[in-house]
Amino acid sequence: MYQQLSDYLKILADPSRLEILDLLSCDELCACDLLAHFHFSQPTLSHHMKVLARYQLVQSRKNGTKTMYRLNKERLEEITSQLSSIGAATSPCVCDQLEKGTCET
Repeated sequence: MYQQLSDYLKILADPSRLEILDLLSCDELCACDLLAHFHFSQPTLSHHMKVLARYQLVQSRKNGTKTMYRLNKERLEEITSQLSSIGAATSPCVCDQLEKGTCET
């Protein structure tokens, strides 16, 4: 769980990717809509979208010549849930696996 969550956090650490996800939370958008919003090149947008799609944070579909993107809300909810579980007093907990009192002083 920790490695996968860490990978997602690395992807989400990019401010442009976070903004893309936020824009897609409102509605499905085509790449041209996203490109008009940002001040970077089409190859840069394409790179961000490929990374987000690889980690299943966005989903895409073809609509004629346009590629339409939408937020994968289920995946984002899974990540949020995993983050929320860290530090929460839930059962089972990773703390249950820790042997306590084994240090010699």
